[in-house]
Amino acid sequence: MSSLERAALAVLLPGFGGTSLGDGPRRLLDEGLGGVCLYGANTADGPDAVAALTAAINEVAGAVVAVDEEGGDVTRLHAAEGSPVLGALALGAADDLALTRQVGRQIGSELAALGVTMTLAPVADVNSRPDNPVIGTRSFGTDPDRVAAHVAAWTGGVQGAGAAACVKHWPGHGDTDLDSHLDLPRLDAGDALLHRRELAPFRAAVEAGVAAVMTAHIVVPAWDPDRPATLSATALARLRDELGFTGVLVSDALDMAGASAAIGIPGAAVLALAAGCDLLCLGADPGAADAEVRLVRDVQAAIVAAVHDGRLPEERLAEAAGRVAALPRPAPGQRYDEADPVLLRAGAAAAVTLEGTLPDLRGARVVRVDSPGTIAVGDVPWGLPVDGPFDELPDGLPALPLVVQVRDAHRQPHVAEALARVAGRDAVVVEWGWPGPATTGLPRICSRGWSRPGRSAVEELLRSAGWDR
Repeated sequence: MSSLERAALAVLLPGFGGTSLGDGPRRLLDEGLGGVCLYGANTADGPDAVAALTAAINEVAGAVVAVDEEGGDVTRLHAAEGSPVLGALALGAADDLALTRQVGRQIGSELAALGVTMTLAPVADVNSRPDNPVIGTRSFGTDPDRVAAHVAAWTGGVQGAGAAACVKHWPGHGDTDLDSHLDLPRLDAGDALLHRRELAPFRAAVEAGVAAVMTAHIVVPAWDPDRPATLSATALARLRDELGFTGVLVSDALDMAGASAAIGIPGAAVLALAAGCDLLCLGADPGAADAEVRLVRDVQAAIVAAVHDGRLPEERLAEAAGRVAALPRPAPGQRYDEADPVLLRAGAAAAVTLEGTLPDLRGARVVRVDSPGTIAVGDVPWGLPVDGPFDELPDGLPALPLVVQVRDAHRQPHVAEALARVAGRDAVVVEWGWPGPATTGLPRICSRGWSRPGRSAVEELLRSAGWDR
């Protein structure tokens, strides 16, 4: 294998199938693959299996091992039972920087203890658009200064525990109304607003020494009207030149429509490298046997061809590979530090709010109006155990009081229609998603995301009104 072919592998971060290291990924690692990104399918067998997997990876090569571990709604290590720590929106609502730092430290120490190099978090997006379909509770909130403070605290916690943080999604995905997994969103904000709102949390992360920044597949017309930030040299240069970031620039997954729908993943990979990305996240395991290996080979070949025909300077490729190689790795024997449970419970209680007055909930029936999770969140638990599906309630509805659980009710018509059925009854709505406008007149509990501590805080509030679970 030539040095150019090896360098082309060194900047790639693919996913792959299974909870153990297969022969195909093993060969790629042996040839110089930059890293692997773990998804729920890789972590399904629990922490011991994850540790064995990362050990197998590192026996072959000192590659980057990355995972989306944001806490709250987005967890890969705890996809079966839900996150043990509060997510970003709940932390922002509690507004206790010591708690946010401890949560970051717990996540970072768990990753380091398992041999995971980097979490693709925290989310630095200021969720200024309530109907945002992909950020929502993953954001620390709507105020740029508060988001910036919590991004810096979370980053410091993670990196102080031995793992690298990768703040995302540059330059800010919060004021968009499309999901870049499925479409190409636009951020229609002028340069002054971008600096005041979107860039503030990234500036705080850079000042906190964040190791990596992930790009967004969004068009920012004020900077580049033609290409999404991931593929825009102008948008990426702003991060380097104006914020002084010198670490690793990681692309968001290139299998997402916002990056590759029109040009394919290999084409997007070449453009992202040429624009200034250093480590290319290719996306989840494609599914078919050896499909991830074929994808990596296709991208590798496209990068080599782009160098040969002058579309990608070899110096740019070498620079990217060098930055990836310099990314800090966890030291062996890292310990797992849990956040103070008293502080965590207090934060969860502070994040939960009650609008209105709870009815008498003795004997209440618990139901849930199902709503699909986003691709970013995936299939993880949410809500309290139910007594039966909402759709199976008789038209007249029982006389018992109801606890009706929803997510993002304000942006899902079928949820609003369901809530209309219980308006005027002894019922309480538990909103586990982004707390948008309330329209039913019913009392509402807002948890600001789902986590195990958040669930406990909601249960305590319900028990105060006679709920007997």
